[in-house]
Amino acid sequence: MKSAEITAEEVSPKKNVEKLEDEKGRKIKKMNPVEVRDEDVYPKPIIETKDIIDEMESIYIHEEDKAVSFASETQQDKFLTANEDDDDDSKYEIERANEDEKMDDRKKAKLEPPDSSPPTSAWTEKAAAIKNFVRLKSVVAVHTVIRRLSGKMNYENAVHDTIDYETKFAESPKAEGKSSIWNPLSYLKMMQNDDLVDKVQITNVNAELEPVVMKGRIVLYTRLGCEECRECRFYLHGKRLRYVEINIDIYPSRKKDLENISGSSSSDVPTVFFNAELVGSFKELKELDESGELDEKIRHLIVEAPPKEAPLPPFSGEDDASSKGHVDELALIVRKMKPCIIKDRFYKMRRFKNCFSGLDVVDFLSSDQRLERDEAIEVARKLASQLFFQHVLDENMFEDGNHLYRFLDDDPVVSSQCHNIPRGITEIKPRPIVEIASRLRLLYRAILEAYTSPDGKHVDYRSIHGSEEFARYVYKFSLPVLFLLLFFISNPSINLCPRYLRIIQELHRVELVDMPREEKLAFFINLYNMMAIHAILVWGHPVGPLERTKMFGEFKYVIGGYTYSLSTIQNGIIRGNQRQPYHLMKPFTEKDKRSMVALPYAEPLSHFALVCGTRSGPPLRCFSPGEIDKELMEATRDFLRKGGLIVDLNSKVAYISKIFNWYGVDFGNGEKEVLKHASTHLEPQLSEALLDLLVDTQFRVVYQTYDWGLNN
Repeated sequence: MKSAEITAEEVSPKKNVEKLEDEKGRKIKKMNPVEVRDEDVYPKPIIETKDIIDEMESIYIHEEDKAVSFASETQQDKFLTANEDDDDDSKYEIERANEDEKMDDRKKAKLEPPDSSPPTSAWTEKAAAIKNFVRLKSVVAVHTVIRRLSGKMNYENAVHDTIDYETKFAESPKAEGKSSIWNPLSYLKMMQNDDLVDKVQITNVNAELEPVVMKGRIVLYTRLGCEECRECRFYLHGKRLRYVEINIDIYPSRKKDLENISGSSSSDVPTVFFNAELVGSFKELKELDESGELDEKIRHLIVEAPPKEAPLPPFSGEDDASSKGHVDELALIVRKMKPCIIKDRFYKMRRFKNCFSGLDVVDFLSSDQRLERDEAIEVARKLASQLFFQHVLDENMFEDGNHLYRFLDDDPVVSSQCHNIPRGITEIKPRPIVEIASRLRLLYRAILEAYTSPDGKHVDYRSIHGSEEFARYVYKFSLPVLFLLLFFISNPSINLCPRYLRIIQELHRVELVDMPREEKLAFFINLYNMMAIHAILVWGHPVGPLERTKMFGEFKYVIGGYTYSLSTIQNGIIRGNQRQPYHLMKPFTEKDKRSMVALPYAEPLSHFALVCGTRSGPPLRCFSPGEIDKELMEATRDFLRKGGLIVDLNSKVAYISKIFNWYGVDFGNGEKEVLKHASTHLEPQLSEALLDLLVDTQFRVVYQTYDWGLNN
């Protein structure tokens, strides 16, 4: 095609005019003037160039529209069918309007008289291209900002859309020979080419790991600390097979079921079931795969639903001690009292919502429980000591009079920022913190074994989530839809592990002051790690410093009547109330009652046990009170020997984790003291060589760049 071979010089307006005039002058002498006027004078190549530009812009417009609307189109099949039809209609109307507008432009161009100026036409085309470019990029930018603000942007799908768009354009036969045509969108394509190779590889890996869709059910019986169970999990993952895991240590009632169904001892785990068929142990599963029979069984699972006699998945609340225990008589009194005395009141020139006065409490107890006034005051003080309510300004425990008090779940900070508050008044008496910590530690171990890689560095967050299908929709919806779904995101039945949520709901009235140091340290480290996973599942992984600050400071649990964030647990409790990096104030003031819970001194090795879901952080571990110091030493040694501290003896440089820069005060005064502390956890020979080099004043310390990416 002639127009496809136009060079940059031919598109230049000035040179086109001169060439046409020269050709016109020469051809008038040799050719018929009618032929010259119809074929040579009329700027047909420029009109063809405009058609090509219109076609290219149409391709870009359609592909950009597909990239922008990809998330909503792929999800509305199940939830928003009616809205999908409306969106498709509006989309087609917009495309039809764009096509009509382009057709009108073409008709106008063809109807232009022969004496129209070619330079004006060329620059008009460029201006139109710039206008379309700005309009499209602004739409994409606004859409991207909205998804960023929502915190649920699916980066992988965005990459997938970009790759499809680039691939389609590259493979399109219309794109051949058009590289010389001026189009501002080509610059965007050139800028993205550098990252396409890595993005294609990531997308292909994710596509290969998509699980097999099947009507049947695979049930895997496991127990804690079983290495063969771990191998069986990863074997099924490698086959892209979904399974339901039943850990008999978490669900002890399933031990008898396993013995009755399989006819063997409950200690013979792992045991695999395909629907109602007993496959057997991990060894038998591999033998089926080697003989080729496993593929046939998988085909049956794809088309056959599980029969009634097949093992059932665990139901919510099964073997859960959170719903069992002695009834709390004080909780029954509070349940009756709460709706009768709560209202908004003014106190010290301020307005407090959902509160009550001490006089109201005493009057209610005297009337309802038929108590003398002195007895009613004692009961009210007991309710306050049991953390049912507290003073709105934390001025006293309880006094009869006009002082205002507020129930714990009515506190504005607790109700808006704490994610472990039960709905309503819990009728079960609070258990000792040691018992709750033990059950939490058992569940934490089960989650680590089921959803983390062998090295503990990579976590399958979507599988931990109670509803993976729902999580997929949440991460693809834009901000307006997320606002409508906030209630469902906080619903314990579909978020994280329901058992975990029930356990942490027991923490709001526990006693923490009398915990031994080992119990307290192990409990808060394990709780910090699980709390960070919970925050990532609810809010998404933070992508910038502002999002990280919000997650560490505003995602909270209420424990023992007071709120604790991730930052408060780390810097206030575990570090002994030390200042957070880049902060001027300590987490707890002298009057803050949470300071009584803080450890007496900082625990420097805890920095290699606290995990916030980053790639540069340490791997996940479960810590027990009996061996907490030994386990912290092992965690520190593994972290430093596997990249946390790299020593180049030849160049006299030590590359050390950024953690030692942020929390250097916990390890010593100055870089040399910090390196001496870190060197004790390296290999003996390297440690000795490093200590010798520290005498040299030319030895340098370089802090490694911290990777905040998600360890998924």
